[in-house]
Amino acid sequence: MTDDDRPGDDDLAEMLRRLLSGQGGIDPEQLRQMGVSGVDPAMLQNVMRMMQGAMAGDDDGIDWSAAKTGALHIANQDGLGITDGTRADFDQAFTLASLWLSEATAIGDLVAPPRAVTRGQWVEATLPVWQELAEPVATSISDALLAALESQTPEEMRSVIDGAGRLMRRVGGALFAGQLGTVIGRLSREVVSGGDVGIPLMPDGEATILPQNFADFGRDLEIEQDQLALALATRELAHARLFRHARWLRLHVISQITEFARGVHVDVGALEDLASRFDPSSPEELREAIESGALLPQRSEAQVIALTRLENLLATIEGWVDVVTADALTRLPAADRIAETVRRRRAAGGPAERAMASLVGLELRPRRLREAAAMWRAVTDAVGPAARDALWDYPDLMPSAEDIDDPAALVARLQAHARGEEPVRDAFDDALEALLDEESRDDAADPPADAPPGDEPEDPTGPRPV
Repeated sequence: MTDDDRPGDDDLAEMLRRLLSGQGGIDPEQLRQMGVSGVDPAMLQNVMRMMQGAMAGDDDGIDWSAAKTGALHIANQDGLGITDGTRADFDQAFTLASLWLSEATAIGDLVAPPRAVTRGQWVEATLPVWQELAEPVATSISDALLAALESQTPEEMRSVIDGAGRLMRRVGGALFAGQLGTVIGRLSREVVSGGDVGIPLMPDGEATILPQNFADFGRDLEIEQDQLALALATRELAHARLFRHARWLRLHVISQITEFARGVHVDVGALEDLASRFDPSSPEELREAIESGALLPQRSEAQVIALTRLENLLATIEGWVDVVTADALTRLPAADRIAETVRRRRAAGGPAERAMASLVGLELRPRRLREAAAMWRAVTDAVGPAARDALWDYPDLMPSAEDIDDPAALVARLQAHARGEEPVRDAFDDALEALLDEESRDDAADPPADAPPGDEPEDPTGPRPV
């Protein structure tokens, strides 16, 4: 076949047009005649299906259907359900845990009964939160994909990609959503409860345990299963009770996470370098780059500050849960061993959780958990559970990072309040009062705006001597 007989760009464009419109498939022989070699037709057809889905959308948002499909596929691979006997065992554990927990905290019980859920049910319940946390990163990757495409396109061919921005953004979003779904699916095979990750993934007031992962949690601990179930049920109930009581807390946590995520921007230079050597027949390098976080640059100063605030917040929450759970489980012989196992697991995380940290650029492991727990223990010993738990009534009352650093100062304030004493003043209070006094004197010295000329305010000290 001569060059004149060989199908040209118009034939390739027509094939892609028919494929994207759903009117045809990929013909390997036709690709060979066009001079396109080294491309797997099945792989190319899968890519085209993804592009079809991207083009079918009515808006520029991320299509998260790939995330849900991929996550559920991994979560439900073994086909295991929950037997009636297992469900009954965890119901009993939750019942006893609720009674013991009510002795350790003034925060009331849940309205909805706690329940055992499958991995697939956990995915369904938590996916909306994961989407909210990951959307800023997905959008950034989509925009960077378009920028990389434009930078790699010669000037004379720029008109070919005019108007392709919406398509490329949606394709990039779909690619990220697929990776997110894979990570969530893997995570569903690691977590043992709704609050296991430390952030409010479940709806307010819902406590859950995943029996499918429970056996792996206690495999090498040599602890009776009923004790393990009771300890994990108590911890999960404490976490769920706190978020139901402090209704503002969920939004407070999510907003701090999204504040960090909004500052994430993809390294366009790294993406361009990857695009320059990208082989469509072997997309593993691109997939690994997205999942490993290689496309995310170093954190900015603002992100470091936001992450520090978030870590302190999560440590404050987890520290309270640790102390309350420990107080509720004083009758349990293996309570200390289980608590230490949970702390080490929370500090290290599992493979899927580390993959999630790389994917969205955010680690959810509080580094100051032990210090925060020590603060809550000092508060509990000094003023009791009721005064301690009242600190969750309003956002302004919640302990700060400074309180974690200096629990004694927090304890002194709480004890003074309990005795009905005025709070201890500090330099800031004195400076604020001086400023307000100065403004008040200035206002008194100035005549009213509507005062007639010549009128002067009376001298509060009385008439002056003649």
